[in-house]
Amino acid sequence: MTEIDWRHDRIGSAHRGQNPTVLRRLDSGFAAIGDRQFLPGYTVLLTDDPTVTRLSDLPPARRLAYLTDLERLAEAVERACARLDPAFRRVNIEILGNTDPYLHAHIWPRYDWEPADLVRMPVWLYADEECWRGERHALAPRHDALREAITAELDGLLKA
Repeated sequence: MTEIDWRHDRIGSAHRGQNPTVLRRLDSGFAAIGDRQFLPGYTVLLTDDPTVTRLSDLPPARRLAYLTDLERLAEAVERACARLDPAFRRVNIEILGNTDPYLHAHIWPRYDWEPADLVRMPVWLYADEECWRGERHALAPRHDALREAITAELDGLLKA
């Protein structure tokens, strides 16, 4: 399977062990590091069922499992990013679903070093195409330490 293929079937490729962004399998889905790292630590919680398009599609027990996994992943990102960058501020959590039709949640770390006009605004207002499409912020081996830090924090939270 080529790199392009996994991006067109993120959940199926995660089930097959072919999605290179997956950090860990969780109860309700997959913790994955984001393809774009202009805000280091950006992660996504993917549902494990591609037919689920919104949170309300899940029965109550699965919905609670998804939200619990989301909270754990967000805390892991928070801990790892705070340890790695003293300018870490907080995480923002969003469930949007406007582009990709399957349930997924975005976890965006926010930092004091962000531009003053954006630091208090939604991430989606970053207009620089380099953030969203350029090579400078593409997930790469240079992010391995960040991946490892988030995964270690997540593993610690899952054991607690």
